[in-house]
Amino acid sequence: MFRLLIVVSIRVRNFLRRYMPTNILADAIRARRGMKLGPAVMLLAVPYFAAAVWLAGLIDQGAPGWLHLLVLLTIWNGFKMLWLGPASVAWLTRARLREAGARRRQRRAAALSSGSTV
Repeated sequence: MFRLLIVVSIRVRNFLRRYMPTNILADAIRARRGMKLGPAVMLLAVPYFAAAVWLAGLIDQGAPGWLHLLVLLTIWNGFKMLWLGPASVAWLTRARLREAGARRRQRRAAALSSGSTV
């Protein structure tokens, strides 16, 4: 039974990772080319939170209760977009520091190899 739960949770996670728009966007932001777009992605949180407020208003006016799930989903996605901005700046800083260190090591190695042959 435990194995079945693990297998199902892995399958659901893989499906959500591959086909849900915010997860696709999050994966694109985590890639080196997309890290610089993180602060702009934070602006996508505004429509998600606006949709949550709108759905909550509909629920207050008598809409079906299952819309609470959509409210939770939009709030979750809004916070995900808010989180991606600062995180991508940190990832980009770390990547640039790592690249600068690699360039520095490469220049040192080139200087040492050219100096030892002279």
